[in-house]
Amino acid sequence: MSTERLVRLMAGTLILISLALGHWHSPHWHWLTLFVGANLFQSALTRWCLAETISVRLGARPCAAMQRGD
Repeated sequence: MSTERLVRLMAGTLILISLALGHWHSPHWHWLTLFVGANLFQSALTRWCLAETISVRLGARPCAAMQRGD
């Protein structure tokens, strides 16, 4: 699995979990949703994502854009 797909999978999972926990447990869990969204926004502007860097170091296959240096 490429790092791009892995990061999207992690972000989507965290958002869905935090929304469910915010609905059924405590609204404070919505801060996690905000954090994930802010990180996605930041990575779109800077083209750097900590989750992607960690995934590559753990052995995930880099996405094509990362290999080309785009």
